[in-house]
Amino acid sequence: MTALLLALWPLFALIVAGYVLRLRGFPDDAFWPGAERLNYFVLFPALLFNSLATAPLDNPALPRLGAAVLLALGLAWCVLLLGRRLRGWPAARFGALAQGALRFNTYLGLAAVGSLFGKDGLALAALMLALMVPTVNVMSVWALTAERGISARSLLLPIARNPLILACLAGALVNLAGFGLPGGSDRLLGLLAAASLPLGLLCVGAALKPKELSGEIPTLGWNSAVRLLAVPLLAYGVAALLALPAMETTILVLFFALPTAPTAYVLTRQLGGDSHLMAGIITLQTLLAAASLPLVLTLLEG
Repeated sequence: MTALLLALWPLFALIVAGYVLRLRGFPDDAFWPGAERLNYFVLFPALLFNSLATAPLDNPALPRLGAAVLLALGLAWCVLLLGRRLRGWPAARFGALAQGALRFNTYLGLAAVGSLFGKDGLALAALMLALMVPTVNVMSVWALTAERGISARSLLLPIARNPLILACLAGALVNLAGFGLPGGSDRLLGLLAAASLPLGLLCVGAALKPKELSGEIPTLGWNSAVRLLAVPLLAYGVAALLALPAMETTILVLFFALPTAPTAYVLTRQLGGDSHLMAGIITLQTLLAAASLPLVLTLLEG
């Protein structure tokens, strides 16, 4: 437990620091959107590319890990669709609730995996992201537009242009081709990657909106419990069913125990969803994850 807390508390300290800096107006409000874009389009793709370009793709557990990711997401999605049918949620509300249950804070996830498992863990996490990011994005867009419909092109084109997905594909191709990272390019990518996660966590803190917690406390509470407790329990059951090794199981459960992604707020606003509810879900889950994530990982170790 002590080692786990030592690995995780600096990550949440960076999130708090980002919130305090934004609250104090430092550097200024214009800094944070630019920092987020730099990270999303340059630094974070460099981290994913670097991790996958040098990852050992001959791990015999990789097919089972991929199957576990898709099975866990599929089961969670079916439960959400059943809930929508029973409760009659409109797309604007269902989209926010679905993203609260399915999406994940990638910066926090990779930072936690890196602290716990180092380079080997980051490589596995990057491979998981290559499956999880497009799948969850398709689910999120569909959930927000279910009532008015959306073409396959409109649904898939943003996925094809996603810099994280492109970085994962490029890194895997370089790995499979055996090119390696010659001429010091590995060092360059390593420097870019090293800047990504600290900046990303600061941006997560800067995006928190505590004022949005008012109004729908019961909904925020049950959605957070689903994301932070029930979904990781589902992931653990799937991992046990597929007999995943210990490290792969921990990484799978960790990613399904993460709070939802701050970028869910942007997507919700763009597609006409309930942005007030989405902002509250993001904020509450991020705050609660400081306690729930160590708890889930501690129970997993036990």
